[in-house]
Amino acid sequence: MTKAEAFYNSIKGKKVAFIGAGVSHRDLLVQFAERGAQVTLCDKKESVEAFGELGGKLQQLGVQFSLGEAYLDGLKGQDMIMRTPGFEYFTPELQQAKAAGSEITSEMELFFELCPCKIYGITGSDGKTTSSSLIAEMHKAMGKTVWLGGNIGRALLPLVHEIRPEDIAVVELSSFQLISMHTSPDVAVITNITPNHLDHHKDMQEYIDAKRNILLYQSEDSKTVLGYQNDITRGLEKDVKGKRYWFTRFEKVDCGAYLEDNGDLCFIEDGVLTRVVNKDEVKLRGLHNVENLLDAIAATAGDVSFDKMALVAKTFSGVEHRIEPVRCLDGVQWYNDSIGTSPTRTIAGLRSFDQKLILIAGGYDKHIPYEPLAPEIIAHVKTLVLMGATGPVIERCVRDCEGFDESQLTILHADTMKNAVDTARGAAVAGDIIILSPASASFDSYPNFEKRGEDFKAIVNAL
Repeated sequence: MTKAEAFYNSIKGKKVAFIGAGVSHRDLLVQFAERGAQVTLCDKKESVEAFGELGGKLQQLGVQFSLGEAYLDGLKGQDMIMRTPGFEYFTPELQQAKAAGSEITSEMELFFELCPCKIYGITGSDGKTTSSSLIAEMHKAMGKTVWLGGNIGRALLPLVHEIRPEDIAVVELSSFQLISMHTSPDVAVITNITPNHLDHHKDMQEYIDAKRNILLYQSEDSKTVLGYQNDITRGLEKDVKGKRYWFTRFEKVDCGAYLEDNGDLCFIEDGVLTRVVNKDEVKLRGLHNVENLLDAIAATAGDVSFDKMALVAKTFSGVEHRIEPVRCLDGVQWYNDSIGTSPTRTIAGLRSFDQKLILIAGGYDKHIPYEPLAPEIIAHVKTLVLMGATGPVIERCVRDCEGFDESQLTILHADTMKNAVDTARGAAVAGDIIILSPASASFDSYPNFEKRGEDFKAIVNAL
């Protein structure tokens, strides 16, 4: 009997509450109910009908509902509580349930406990989706069956019974998923740690500690890949249990992956140097994507041949919403970089081009500092179109920044995405590049950055 089979047998008759019915819980709610668990769905929605077809199916399976303003009352008296990543771990009602004896877990925590194959876990403030995708593609190039999921958009626990020991799992992990984890992946990658999600974490230290969880429960046989240039990730070396690998594009390292002055992406271990590919052959745009390739090379070395790494580097064209070309119209090239939900992401996007851009930025305020973005905007942007709650914050930082010249940088404002697109188009001439890279979350107008990017593309493609 596999671990997954034993687990599902064990939940029969158990009282299990699910907080929310989002991506990580939709299939599990049905699976748990079909396996005989006494399931309660706790959600802010006011009625069963609000869940559409899923609500009816759950009713047929005997699922109980705790809905509306007092939805967390349903946590009382449960044997197990499944926390969704978006639900804050230190919420008083959840902690009270824990103190009363409820087991607090999550889809991802259970997946780590039950998965029969090698797990690659990737986290960081920037680059984790592209890094995860590159690692997955490299293993696919070796002929492996790869299970890619986590924060990248697919729940893996509902599929765990299909995974074989010889497969590979590649899991993107957010701070919200990691904050309560007590299991670590076989290979842990931390790209970087910069201020982010400070509207949900009580302070920067809590955010750092959440990311740190990815390596705290590793063993001596584990592998850890850390960004060398980031002070915080470099400082995590003291927590590494197994073998440590660095990645950087700025200098040679003793063990890991780095960029040579001649543009070669190199891997070094035990004094043996391998030149994998030259950056001029890399299909992805931007030096930040060279860094993503470097961490993927360091992570997969030993499991993936260097020629397959090079093949992926030369052919992988990127992930949607990440400096994604949309169209060229009237000689103006449009790019969708909606993944730019923080200043560091937007800075990476701006640095990917060798000309001054028209930038559409601004959105939901996560209470992160925008001062580091200001000099980059001055250096890389000719016209700045701002919207959302952070628009005035970004403008103030730019105007207060040394080197700001109103004659060199035009600042405009828009109240909707359609207005922002029209404003940017009106400011553009043939040869210009317009990029949506908001440096902000989307939640003031969209449920996530994907929907924001899709709306942007639809508006641009309709011009």
